[in-house]
Amino acid sequence: MPAPRMSTTPLPGIGVQYDLTTRERRHLSVVAHRDGTRTVNVYRSDDPDACAQSLHLTEAETASLIDALTPSHHSPNLLSTTDLGLVAERIELALTSRWRGRVLGETRMRTATGASIVAVLRRAEAIPSPTPDFRLAGGDVLIVIGTREGVAAAATILGQE
Repeated sequence: MPAPRMSTTPLPGIGVQYDLTTRERRHLSVVAHRDGTRTVNVYRSDDPDACAQSLHLTEAETASLIDALTPSHHSPNLLSTTDLGLVAERIELALTSRWRGRVLGETRMRTATGASIVAVLRRAEAIPSPTPDFRLAGGDVLIVIGTREGVAAAATILGQE
């Protein structure tokens, strides 16, 4: 089986376009926009220059798709798993989250789920061991550690399924 063909095209002011021709001679492209979003295009098999389907994905949707396509690969959201059954996961607080502007203690995260928020990533800053009076902001990435079930419950509380 021949190796898939991949080409890269810079798109000034937009980002980079990656074009892939599959072994079945199907043409796919991904435009990596400068703002972190992605556009995935699937072209018609009878006309590889005619786009049949186009999907615009957010950064979070892109990360989820990468996880789904490479499940044996170390997920960017799943930080570690130990023999004790604990995981650490990154959970992004939506810009419109109901927790935006509220203090961490109001989430009652550890009491409700058994999971702990051990750090917050805000822009280029990491805040380790945030206290209960730490004020959350939309766009914060919370590092949550607990059992798989606890972390899933924490994601639900924080507004992410």
